[in-house]
Amino acid sequence: MSYIGAIDQGTTSTRFIVFDSDGAVVAVDQREHAQITQQPGWVEHDPLEIARNMDATIAGALAKAGLSARDLAGVGLANQRETTVLWDRATGAPLHNALVWMDLRTDALVARFKAQGVEDELRRKTGLPLATYFSALKLVWLFEAIPGARARAAAGELAFGTIDSWLLWRLSGGALHRIDATNASRTQLMNLATLEWDDELLRLFDIPRACLPQIGSNSEVYGPAAAGSPLAGTVLAGALGDQHAALLGQACLSPGDAKNTYGTGCFLLMNTGETPHVSTHGLITTLAFKLGKAPAHYALEGSIAVAGALVQWLRDNLGIISSSAEIEALARSVPDTGGVYVVPAFSGLFAPWWRPDARGIICGLTRYSTKAHIARAALEAAAYQTRDALLAMEADSSIPIAKLKVDGGMAANDLLMQFQADILGAPLSRPKSLETTALGAAYAAGLACGVWASPQDIAAHWREDRRFEPTMTAADRARLVAGWTRAVQRSFDLA
Repeated sequence: MSYIGAIDQGTTSTRFIVFDSDGAVVAVDQREHAQITQQPGWVEHDPLEIARNMDATIAGALAKAGLSARDLAGVGLANQRETTVLWDRATGAPLHNALVWMDLRTDALVARFKAQGVEDELRRKTGLPLATYFSALKLVWLFEAIPGARARAAAGELAFGTIDSWLLWRLSGGALHRIDATNASRTQLMNLATLEWDDELLRLFDIPRACLPQIGSNSEVYGPAAAGSPLAGTVLAGALGDQHAALLGQACLSPGDAKNTYGTGCFLLMNTGETPHVSTHGLITTLAFKLGKAPAHYALEGSIAVAGALVQWLRDNLGIISSSAEIEALARSVPDTGGVYVVPAFSGLFAPWWRPDARGIICGLTRYSTKAHIARAALEAAAYQTRDALLAMEADSSIPIAKLKVDGGMAANDLLMQFQADILGAPLSRPKSLETTALGAAYAAGLACGVWASPQDIAAHWREDRRFEPTMTAADRARLVAGWTRAVQRSFDLA
């Protein structure tokens, strides 16, 4: 069979995409889900709404393609990472809304564990700093907030997982309680060296092993979809965290290959090969991917919490634009930002700053400033944050990034891409297909199901659409970056 399905479950929406054996899109269906914000800094999703949307998009895309699930050789899954779900094994009911990766409610837990002096050990074992970002503290919060939850988890009554675990469990009718190795690497419970749950970390966080999913590779046949599932008749054969999927979809298969995904946040990853590099410049060491029985590849990552989410905020909260697509034209209506900077620290600042006390600011305003200047500054914020992370990545790896591959929805914005090349002083390469996250999930499943024979087959499909070369002078670059750095520093200590 020459078709592969991919579930792309993101922070704001769920999509199902059908690809053919050339990696071309056959059909797409998409549904947004609610962002539940009960308190400042809290962000939740309804796991059941996500599951319903997944089912609906699968049915919708298959109908558009004129196919059934039996026409698919297999299905891969890419998902928002770190987002945490706890559910009842017997009923399938979540005990609480999912705690989203950007949720800040665990800041007191971060302080508690920092006081125990465990941060260096956590980074050594997991590659991750002690932060609100990762799943372990979210699960601790759920255990402490829900009476009896930890005891029920220890008794085997409850199941924990990231979104990949939740959706694989649903699609398999409860037969699969799995997590892929990339998502497991973001829980702060998996040892990066062994790719197994770490007993010392489980004791530290007081998390019962009985609630944990089985860790698997990113490309293997996990099992069949259940009867009654919209995918009944095919197999579930691959899963990756969304940014790892984009790394694979961009064919970043060799050490030094790097990509940046411009989505809700920005996520810059560089393949560092079969050896993890511990960051000393504020980055995350993470698993890149593990394809079947081949050796695992590792990556350095710069995680930026807010990029496309800032455009949504301008649309939904300020009403500056009525649709996200309008932002490029509005930003182009002025030649520059007029000295305005936007620092979108809605959930603090992630890499390389790691300042949970930071909050969003708009600065440099004068009577001259208009909504167009703010719109342009909002786009440029994604480029500045990417520059901060890329410089840290080069310092950690000692590998200069000669070319950055770009993808994600905002990568279609030519104004942003040109400014990104200018502020980096390096070229960008945009592929013909921006569906790299879903494509990476499809590649993982297709490798497991024999649609593609090797990773080299994946690399052969990659095609460049456009290259953006830097045109800005070094003096202008230095002036703009200095203004950005001052703005970032003004966002500190506001929480």
